[in-house]
Amino acid sequence: MKLLEIKDLHVSIEGKEILNGLSMEIELGKINALMGPNGSGKSTLANVLMGNPKYEVTQGKILYNGKDITELEQDERAKAGLFLSFQYPQEIQGVTIANFLRTALNGIKGEKVPVMEFKKLLDEKMASLNMDPKFGLRYLNAGFSGGEKKKAEILQLAVLDPQLAILDETDSGLDIDALKAVSEGVNQFMNKDKCILIITHYKRILEFIKPDKLFIMLEGKIALEGKGDLVDQLEAKGYGWIEQD
Repeated sequence: MKLLEIKDLHVSIEGKEILNGLSMEIELGKINALMGPNGSGKSTLANVLMGNPKYEVTQGKILYNGKDITELEQDERAKAGLFLSFQYPQEIQGVTIANFLRTALNGIKGEKVPVMEFKKLLDEKMASLNMDPKFGLRYLNAGFSGGEKKKAEILQLAVLDPQLAILDETDSGLDIDALKAVSEGVNQFMNKDKCILIITHYKRILEFIKPDKLFIMLEGKIALEGKGDLVDQLEAKGYGWIEQD
């Protein structure tokens, strides 16, 4: 079943076109990886999918569960089941992870989740991710290491439980232990009713989170797509062989 369809998408920022005719489809129950060199438009695509107003869609459509969401506001996309794990998570002093997550969950559900019900949910998710319960009492990303910031993002993923998770360079700056922990959290999240789009520069995370499909982006569009083992060719040959075809 097609979950996300992007049709001939053109996107500009401050008058400069970044995506120029990008088309792709991803299916429910599948893990997808998106790779490409710096400046190819990967993070732009992630932001556009979540409705970041900085980016102007000048042509094309984004369909999610068959519904056109091209003009949908960010909060409506979140309520519909989209989630973005940021490449550079923001630090917010004075707001604990627990309070942030409860507020976000209330917003998605459109109603207040009882305190004890939320605490039970948070405790369960933190236990499943082998997190210290005190982690939820810390201010969001304040003074966090790179690995702690990414683990906090995966905790958000587990609690908010979206249908489509877009992970923008979640592996960036992680040592091997943090990478394994983050990957385990992502794998726990995934099931037949979910879908993941991992945006990455490196093969390393794809050794722990096995993609069903790999998309390669060059110059603002999908240049090649194939099964997950396509990453081995990319690792061996680089992007030049695609550009020459």
